[in-house]
Amino acid sequence: MKKRSHISILSAVLVASVALTGCAGGNSSAGGNNASGGSSTPPAQTQPSTSGSSGGTAAPANGGVIKIATQTPLSGNQSSLGDAIKTGAEYALNKRKEEFKALGFDIQLFPQDDQADPKIGVSNAEMLISDPDVYGVVGHLNSGVAIPSSVKYEEGKLVMVSPANTAVKLTEEGKKTVHRICARDDAQGPKAAMYAKNTLGVKTAFIIHDKTAYGQGLGDQVKMQFEKDGVQLLGYEGITQGEKDYSAVLNQVTAKNPDIIFFGGLYPEGGILVKQAREKGYKGYFMGGDGLDSSDMIKIAGPAVEGVVFTSVAGDVTQTEEGKKWADEYKKTTNKPLETYSVYGYDSMNVILNGVLEAIKANGGNKPTREQVLDSVHKTKDFQGQFTKVTFDDKGDNTNADVFIYKYDKDKSNFVGKAQ
Repeated sequence: MKKRSHISILSAVLVASVALTGCAGGNSSAGGNNASGGSSTPPAQTQPSTSGSSGGTAAPANGGVIKIATQTPLSGNQSSLGDAIKTGAEYALNKRKEEFKALGFDIQLFPQDDQADPKIGVSNAEMLISDPDVYGVVGHLNSGVAIPSSVKYEEGKLVMVSPANTAVKLTEEGKKTVHRICARDDAQGPKAAMYAKNTLGVKTAFIIHDKTAYGQGLGDQVKMQFEKDGVQLLGYEGITQGEKDYSAVLNQVTAKNPDIIFFGGLYPEGGILVKQAREKGYKGYFMGGDGLDSSDMIKIAGPAVEGVVFTSVAGDVTQTEEGKKWADEYKKTTNKPLETYSVYGYDSMNVILNGVLEAIKANGGNKPTREQVLDSVHKTKDFQGQFTKVTFDDKGDNTNADVFIYKYDKDKSNFVGKAQ
């Protein structure tokens, strides 16, 4: 593909440098769904780590096994987005298997189910850093899981590239291992608030958040921008994830009747909130962040989803002809719906794979160290992914990250444009 021509050139150089090392063995990934979208396997942490071929019968690659993990919720009520990231990453890795095989390496996917739980994320991270064949992590979905897990990645010098974590704190703690290709809350929140004021024309607002690092962090940023722009804040309340009745907070909303409810949180609670708000007669705008970006939002909210506006740090890959072609191939190959974060999982994986290739080259065609891969990924500059260009600053933030606006109709979310 034209966008990855520099990787093809690199691969050619590497093939020449390791021409005498022979070919790799099997082609299947070490867990997760197969390339054609077959049935799911159990969570990867229950599967034994292997140091040979993941196919079971073919010989291992001469250069050895290199595993790239994913850490996202693959079970529970946030699994829709978690699986989209994992599937996008898997799709990228499967497309590059032969490239690594020609260099003598068996590249494998190693998906982990963090269940959107910080304790499980940390436990998984400890397991990952103890496995010497693991060279990178695509993840997480939840900032509240990524932040404590990143402490372990730092200990193990294991590079992480996130497609979705937006909490400002993640890259402000000075960890070299932490990277993200998406925008931060201090970009998303203000742009959401400015869109609400300047485009939707709101003058009063009620903010609800889910008390998580992501949800409250986003809510705080929106609150600050509303106050700066003169939008009157009529309420700022937290809810508990997993509850099914939010009458207490929604009774406050309906009594004050704001022009907009802004929700900092995810689609399982967001869908319930907008549904119950409409049932109570609320007719104003309902807006949130990228946590509302899931096809399951429609299933949960029902007809109330129509008109819901959300910002996202992930853009719509189908806005170009090349992107539409990629999306069609993705859905055909994986047999799964295209979620917004599918392509960000794909791009995050390719950033890591590019770093691994650069590290192999720097190591004379031999299996690199984690530190070499980390250093290579950290130096990523002007890497053109399928959707986003990636250049990491010293903190690990992508200098090319943007914020986008979407709006639901009764059947799907529709791309509105880049937030200004």
